[in-house]
This record gives sequence, C-alpha cells and structure tokens, in this order.
Amino acid sequence: MCGCRASVPSTKHYSVNPAPTTNSPPAAAGMPKRIPIAKQLASIKALEKGSDLEKAFATAVLVYNNSADPEGKLSKAETKSLLQTQFSRFIQGQENKPKYQEMISALDEEPEKKIDFEDFMISLVSLALLSDLLQEIKNVKSTK
Repeated sequence: MCGCRASVPSTKHYSVNPAPTTNSPPAAAGMPKRIPIAKQLASIKALEKGSDLEKAFATAVLVYNNSADPEGKLSKAETKSLLQTQFSRFIQGQENKPKYQEMISALDEEPEKKIDFEDFMISLVSLALLSDLLQEIKNVKSTK
C-alpha cells in the first residue's frame, strides 16, 4: 500500500484478546456492554508495570482488534474509517500531500478487500511519518 514491507516474516498471531471498540455506536439491546480501551489495557497483567511505549503499542493493538472481524482483519473501507476517526490529528493537513493521497486511494480501491494487523500498522506508521504533528511532537522539550 505505501511501498513499505516488513523485514521480518509475519506470524499473524496476536495475543491480546479482541473486544468491542468504545467509539462505535452504543450496544443494542441484548448485546454485551462495550469495555473501554483503558479498562482493557489495565486488565493485561504483563503491562501493570509496562513502559509508556509498551502501553502505547498495546493500545494500538486493542483499537485494531476491537474493530477487526473474527479472523483479525479489517476491510480497506473499515481501515480508512478507523484511521480517519482514531488518527485524525495526525492526518489533519495531509490531504494535499501526494503520498497521503496515494495511501488513501489504495484504501479506496477494492474497499471490501481485507488487510491484516501488519498492513494496518504499516499504514499507521506511514501516516504518522507524513504528519506535521510528528514534527511538533519532536519539538516538545523533554527537560527544563
């Protein structure tokens, strides 16, 4: 999609249990109540003393899994929607950049085609690297 390819073989096995997302419509009568991402994250014992980076990655996994189908995949249309709703501040202002347009066009082609977690993360990181927000984050002072 973005021309990137992972340098390691994909195992396609992810150990975090999926649960419904908190940003989707309220559960219909008879449907289980949605568990907030923060609560799902808190339930992962191995992350009780996890680093900020570990928790950030686990959050990305949970957001993906909450939207993925039972096989752990998203359609391209679902991927585009998820990125536009959950990653909007990184996407903002990128609409006229050719690389952004190329990535979004790729998601618009065959919108029912499924992508896996690895391809989702490649898209996520690629969009972050294009973002003006990334430069702003890099400029934040970490010391006084």
